[in-house]
Parts: sequence; C-alpha cells; structure tokens
Amino acid sequence: MNPLYEVRPEAREFDAYVPGLSIDEIRQKYGLANIVKLASNENPLGISPIVEKVLRDRATEAFRYPRWGNPELNARIAAHLGVPAEQILAGNGSDEIIDLLVRIKPRPGIDNVVAFRPSFSMYELCSRMAGVEFRQTPLRADFSFPFDDLIDTCDQNTALVFVTSPDNPSGFTVTADELCDLAERLPERALLVVDQAYVDFADEPARHDMIPRLPLHPNVAVLRTFSKAYGLAGIRLGYGVLPLWLAEIMRACQIPFSVNILAAHAGIAALGDRVFVQETLRVVRDGRARLTRELTALGCEVAPSQANFLMFRPPAARTELDARGVFEALLERGVIIRPLASYGMPDLLRVSIGTHKENDIFLRALKDVFHG
Repeated sequence: MNPLYEVRPEAREFDAYVPGLSIDEIRQKYGLANIVKLASNENPLGISPIVEKVLRDRATEAFRYPRWGNPELNARIAAHLGVPAEQILAGNGSDEIIDLLVRIKPRPGIDNVVAFRPSFSMYELCSRMAGVEFRQTPLRADFSFPFDDLIDTCDQNTALVFVTSPDNPSGFTVTADELCDLAERLPERALLVVDQAYVDFADEPARHDMIPRLPLHPNVAVLRTFSKAYGLAGIRLGYGVLPLWLAEIMRACQIPFSVNILAAHAGIAALGDRVFVQETLRVVRDGRARLTRELTALGCEVAPSQANFLMFRPPAARTELDARGVFEALLERGVIIRPLASYGMPDLLRVSIGTHKENDIFLRALKDVFHG
C-alpha cells in the first residue's frame, strides 16, 4: 500500500454514525409535499421566539470570535443550576464533552471505558478513536439497568463509566439515589458520567436530577444539552457539570472557540424563556401519555418512558410487516420515525413525541399500515 494512504487502524475499522432520515430526503424519494419527522427526539415546538429574536439581532456579530471559555454562558448555566461557574464546561453539543472526557481521562492501551449495551453510540465511537478499550454489559430484558453487572465489567483500570438516564432508546430512568449508590461502589479511578440529556421530560425531574448531589460525590460528572427541551439541536450546544479539578484540565485542552458566538447567545436566551420550556414539557408529557395509550390499544408493546420519545414493538398479529416494514410503510405516508436495528434491536421502533397534530398524523398513518 502507498504509505500516503496509511491511517490509524481505528479509523479504517470505523462505522460511521447513522443519523435519522431528513425531511428533504423523504420528500425527494417519495415525492411528498407534507412530511412529519418524529425520528430525532427534537423539540416539538421548534425554537423559542425569544431565542429566534436574539439570533436575528446578534447575526451581525457572526464575523467576531466568541470570548474564550464562554464566561457569560457558563455563568448563566451555573446560576440556573445553582453550581459554581468553574464547574461548567460548554461544548459544541454534549458530544464534544464526551469526546474530551474520553481523550483526557483514560490512558490508551491501559484503561477502559464501560457502558451498557445498547447505549448512545458516541461513547463507543469516541473510545475507539481514542484507542481506548470499550466494554459493555447488556441491559435486562425489560431495559432496566443491572448495576451489579456494570460494576462487574469494571476493574482497577476503568476510567469512565457512562450511564444515560433517561436512557435512549428505551426512555428508562433511575433515581438520583440509585445513581449515587452506583457511584459509591465503583472502582477508585472510575468517574461516573451521567448523561441526562432527557431528564427535563421526567414526570418528577427532581427525583432523578444528579446535579444537587455532586458536592457529595466527587467521582461524578453530569452531561446536559440544549438540543431537547430548549429546541437548539441545530445550534449544537451542550455542557458538562464536572469536578473542579477535571473542568480545569478539560478547559485547557478544549479546542478554542468550539462554541460559536450565536450558540452562546442562544443558550443564554433559552435559559431565560421559562414559558417556552414549560410549554414544551407539557406538550411532551401529554403527548407521551396519549401515544402510550393509543399504541397499546393498537396492540403494540410500549416501553415505559421518561423521555421525549417512546420505544415500541409493532404487533405481529396486526400486520404481516416486521418493524422495518412498518417503518418503510410509514415513510411512504410521509411519517419518519426511527428503526432501531443500529442499536441491535431490529424488532423495535422509536417515535419522538410531536405536537398534537403531528401525533394525530402518526397514529392515523400507523392505523392505516396495520389495517391496510
């Protein structure tokens, strides 16, 4: 082989991330004018009007570099959470914080990273690219967390343990008490990273929120995002609430200006619009309860969820189609949901909670698939 073409072995073995299908892709493929996308766990209400105005007003600043370290944004997040600003590290989505954690904490060739299977794909992707061993242990059949098995997967060289709660794609969640108990049982070098991208949607978020517990658990970090409840998925903004010693190291290692100036302004504005967030939570919780009832009535097996999506298994008795067939039949009717074959669960589907109208369209299309 030409030496010019030599790359790291990890890169050659990589499987690219598989995103949900876009509206434009389906419109072009099927020639449909109206598409409902319920595949990517996006905010059903779109973007806050206050954030939209801030983005318009601040667009003329796009030629400027943002302030290094995002001090105003960090201070606003910290005030919102009630933690010291020094513990906040904002990033280009929480994906950047995951990548930094994996590149900074584990030693390649020595340490390992542990998570459940299935889990958010970025944990494995970042670990493999960093040359760090990635270990997984299966969820239970009901998608609950076997913490004893997770601990057994760790050893003295476990550097990071990722737990997503509420989990994706099932929506299963555990309480903060259970996560604190896990943190106390982990090996000495292990940092528990609790990814709480969806915790705002829980019926009782205070029971699940790990951030108030951080002062008592120095081996815990929490990840959050603006993509879901705040409707900023396209802006790419997330953050970690980290032990102070780790936040200082990660800030020094972070690529400068990874959070762009408009994202920083949008994040500050989003935190100030409580009306939009509360309405988002109401729409999601009401829609989640309704879709759970309706899907169950259609014979689907629906996993209990505390997130802004539902995972379900279509009933074999109602259609000759398998889950992939149901997914494709919905595409032909202008409805995009998410097949879960990439998670190793080809018999399951995931649907994001939409507006009342979007949920209506999805249910009508699904009934048509089942009865057609």
